[in-house]
Amino acid sequence: MISLTRLRAGFELLLETIVILLVTALTIIIIVGVIFRYTGRSLVWYDEVASIGLVWLTYYGSALAALKGAHIGVPGFVNAMPPRARVAATLFAETIVLLFFIALAVTGVEVLVVLGNDRLVSLPNVSLRVTDSAIPIGAVLFIIAELVRFPSVLRDARGTGFVDAELKEALELAAKAAPPRRGRQ
Repeated sequence: MISLTRLRAGFELLLETIVILLVTALTIIIIVGVIFRYTGRSLVWYDEVASIGLVWLTYYGSALAALKGAHIGVPGFVNAMPPRARVAATLFAETIVLLFFIALAVTGVEVLVVLGNDRLVSLPNVSLRVTDSAIPIGAVLFIIAELVRFPSVLRDARGTGFVDAELKEALELAAKAAPPRRGRQ
């Protein structure tokens, strides 16, 4: 059976790969669009496709941020609570987040059904179902990220509390970059 650590690492790699591919594709689309516009032969589709790519990047990137615990939070406030209250606050917050993204996933699927055969304006061969699928897919990825991260969140709530994700990452990078310590001479 696969361990939660390996599952989390694989899921993180998947999300990072998707985000990198989306950033690369968006960069290429925008550069090509600018070049064509500069030469006087504007592409009719690149604005719309770039906008949709940005939406996809937002949803998939937010799932990656959720997995890393990098969304806005108030760890200092929660850490000031006694452990029992910290656990209760954490369970409440995680429940609210999960309920919101479950509702978003369900609503996203309903929107895809309503869209029917609607197509992009600039690329009539592309269905809006493809472009708007980022909403329910991103919501499901966010839910998975929260569930995969939940055991460590609960452990932190029961233990010494939470560390700010950005501070933790900065400290890890600083530790890697620091020269190895030598003994006293």
